[in-house]
Order: sequence, then structure tokens, then C-alpha cells
Amino acid sequence: MTSVDKLAPAPIDARAARSSHIAIELRETLRLALPMALTQLGQIAMMTTDLALVGRLGDQAVAGAALASTVYFVSFTVGMGLVSAVSPLAAQAFGARDPRMVRRALRVGLWAALLVSLPMMVFPLRGEQILLALGQAPASAQLAQQYLLGLAWGIAPALWFIAIRGFMGAVNRPEPVLWITLAAIPANGVLVYLLIHGEWGLPRLELFGAGLATAIVNFLSFLAALWFVVRRRPFRKYHVLGRIWRIDWSLMGKLAVVGAPISVALLLEYGLFGAAGLLMGVISTTALAAHQIALQVTAILFMVPLGISMAATVRVGQAVGRNDAGSVRRAGFVAILLGITLVAALTRAVMAGRGGIAHLFFGAAADGAAAAIALVETLLLIGATFFIADGIQTIAAGALRGMNDTRVPLLFAVVSYWLIGFASAWWLAFSTPLGAIGVWIGLSIGTAIYAGLLVWRFHLLSQRMTVHARR
Repeated sequence: MTSVDKLAPAPIDARAARSSHIAIELRETLRLALPMALTQLGQIAMMTTDLALVGRLGDQAVAGAALASTVYFVSFTVGMGLVSAVSPLAAQAFGARDPRMVRRALRVGLWAALLVSLPMMVFPLRGEQILLALGQAPASAQLAQQYLLGLAWGIAPALWFIAIRGFMGAVNRPEPVLWITLAAIPANGVLVYLLIHGEWGLPRLELFGAGLATAIVNFLSFLAALWFVVRRRPFRKYHVLGRIWRIDWSLMGKLAVVGAPISVALLLEYGLFGAAGLLMGVISTTALAAHQIALQVTAILFMVPLGISMAATVRVGQAVGRNDAGSVRRAGFVAILLGITLVAALTRAVMAGRGGIAHLFFGAAADGAAAAIALVETLLLIGATFFIADGIQTIAAGALRGMNDTRVPLLFAVVSYWLIGFASAWWLAFSTPLGAIGVWIGLSIGTAIYAGLLVWRFHLLSQRMTVHARR
């Protein structure tokens, strides 16, 4: 046997090894992504329950709650993006086998959540004045303020819960957060109902009661998560409450550098969809109603790639901590391909059932809403490319967060969402006969460009890391 014959099987062995690594990466990503996605769906379920129970108070209450949610969410997003940086920092430390840094990452996240929640509360507590300044009806603004007075007290515990969620995911144990969320769904529904209507001897608080109930459930969810962290394996070995009174200002600065661009990028993204709603309102009431329904479907679909995005942040971050360039690249692209596959399947299901989905939202009023139903079906059909692009962008963004790369993606968001996406939506809506359809085409264009730029950015950084590792 010649030396060439001896070496012949090597390429096959190399391919088999690569396939094995990809299979392992896919399994680990799925193991993390499934409970994370289900947790996000649980959050949507709680929001839907709140809306359904508030709806029993009448249309004005629903309008007030919708306005309140807008004010609350804009302020909450600032803290959410900042605290989300706990996940990549802790994941990198976990990959580097540095338990002290894992502990520091969570502790600084808890402190950041507290410090940022205090100024954040100003917006909900001044919600009525903000809404009046934006031209909203006084009656709706007053109802919104009642809801916000209850919600405001849940900001800090909700952010603490997100910090602990990031820590648990970073150490490959996201399941307790899912269990807590599943328990919180019925608890939240019952408490919201009791405080709205004043049952079981409790005062009738209506919209304030709905907000207060959600705040109480946020606090209880945080306490449950903290109990897991302090008392249960493998979390308790990190001793996260040790010297909790000391603020780690150096790591706080790093958290802000990574997390602040995430906050701004999220605000740009959500702001785009809010602006799109305003464009729809200018076009017609039918267009606005159809747009809101199509967006709700999008929000539900989005939870799947969002879970994969969180898993991508952890897997990439752990590989960065190990200084394993090959695993960084593999983790990111396996997550992206997994997201494309799952979102494409879900999108196909939505396309097939778009008529039934539209009728489901209108219920008994479907007979008198034929135009809106037809437009919903059209928007969902156009949204096929949007759904997939939206899934890709959130997963690619998650992979980049695992590398602490958040500032360049922020620039991409400005260009893609606003300079291209919103401008395209405006032009297509009002300078062509497309109207509402043009708005969604514009959203799809901006989102697709953003997704492409993020994937290119991850390819560039991971390739650069690989080349550097080979030197």
C-alpha cells in the first residue's frame, strides 16, 4: 500500500467530523432554543389574556390599555436592551470557565436593572401628560394613566427576571424560566380578573387593578427565579448574591457599551412598525385594522426565531469565551439555517391558512368586514418574505451579540429600517396605487436588507476570527 493510499480516507474522515460537529451544534441549539421560544410564547399568552380581560370593561378601556402599553413598552425597551447584555457576557465567561465572571455578569445586570428602572418609571407615571402632548383624546389618556399606575411598579422585577433569564441560558439551563412563565400565565389571569372586578373581597380597581396584577406577577416571577438561582443546582454554586451590595462599575461600563446599542436598535425596529401603523391610519381605518392583525400574527411567529436568537447568543458567546473560532462560525450559521427552516415552515402554514386566520380575528363581525379580511389575507401573503427576513435578522443579531458586536448593527438598523424601509413604505403607499400593500412591501425591503447586512457582518467577523486563530 502506498502512502497515497494510506491518506485517501482522510478527506472522508474530515467530512464526517464536520458533519458530527454540525449535528452536535444543531442539537445543543435546539435544546436551548425550545424552552426560550416557549417562554416568549408564554409572555405573549399573558399579554393576550390581559387584553381579553380588559376588553370586558369596554372599547374605551381597550383603547386606554393599548395606549398605555405603547408608553410602557417604549420605556421598558431601554432597560430590556441594557439587561439583555447579561447573556453574552455570562456566556463568554462560562465558555472561558470563569465562574467569577459569570457571577459578576448577573450581579451587574441586577444593579443595572435597578438603576435604570428608577428613571424609566417617570414615563409610565407621567403617561397621561405624554399622551395628551401627542394629541390623544383626554378620556383615553386618563384611562391609560390608570393602567400605567399599576404597571409601573413591575418594571424593576421584570428587568431582574430578564437578567436572571440571561444568566440561566448562559450556563445552559433555561428550563426554570419556562416553568415559572407557565405557572405565571394562569396566576396572572386570575389575579387580573380579581383586581379588575373586585372579586373574593378584593377592591374593584378596573384598569389600575389590571396593571397592578401584572406588576405583582412580575415580582413573584422574579422571586421564583431568584430562589432557583440561590437554592438549586447548578446555579447555587455561583453564589450570585455574594457581596451583592458592591456595584462593579468597570463591568457596568462594559454592560452599557454592549447593551445600550441593543436598546436603541430595538427602539428603531419597534418605532418603524409604529410609524407604519400611522401610515396605515392615514390610508384608511380598514388598512389600520388589517395591519394590526397581520402584525399580531407576525409577533406570534417571531417568538420562534427569537428563541433561536437567544440560543445563538449563548452558543456563540460560549465559543468566544473558549476562543474557538470554528465553533463561533458554526454556532452562528447553524442557528441561522435552523431559523430559516422553521420560519419557512411556519410561513407556509400561515399562507395556507391566511383566510381562516383573518376570519378568526374578526369573529362574529366577519360578515361586515369583508374588505378588511381580504386585505389581511393579502398582507399575510406579501409578508411571506418579511416573516423569513425578520427571523434571519433577529438570529443574526443574536449571534453578533454573542461576539459583543452591537454598535455596527445599530448603524445597519438606522440605514435599513428608516433610510430604506420607511422611505420605501412611504413612497409606495402614497406615490403608487399600492396603498397599504406598499407599506408592507417597504417593511419587507428594509427588513431583508437589514438581515442581509447582519449575516454579512457575522460572516466577516467570524472569518476574521478564524484567520487570526490560524496564525
